[in-house]
Amino acid sequence: MKKIILLVAITVFSVATSNAQAKKATKKTDAPVKTDATKVDGPGLVFENETIDYGTIPHNSDGNREFVFVNNGNKPLKIESTQGSCGCTVPTKPEGDILPGGKGTIGVKYDTNRPGAFTKTVTVKSNATGQETKVLTIKGTVSPAPPTDSPAATKS
Repeated sequence: MKKIILLVAITVFSVATSNAQAKKATKKTDAPVKTDATKVDGPGLVFENETIDYGTIPHNSDGNREFVFVNNGNKPLKIESTQGSCGCTVPTKPEGDILPGGKGTIGVKYDTNRPGAFTKTVTVKSNATGQETKVLTIKGTVSPAPPTDSPAATKS
């Protein structure tokens, strides 16, 4: 009887563990937005990904990231302006026109001197047909700064 109970317990444990690992492996992540191959009449703007997740990053680490886009139209695309939702988010725009089929990037720098979770937006204004204004998102968590008396903080 003890052997049967032990065998059942081991079987249940094995099935539960294998199901937990399968669920962990299929956890949904921020998938890139599918690039719309449909051509538009006029300038077009399709981003490879409209959200950048920094994940958890160290205090004062590199906060530079890029949003990549394609002009899926038949006329040149002009990025007129980019605006961050606060002073801690500084976007940059490409200079000049992006020709039909061409790629470009919107750079964004987040101030990683601010510990804690963040979600910020970048508003992009362009001459794209049907979507003159596009809102992009950055998110993540900046780890707290190390204590000033720790060995890691005093190394220079």
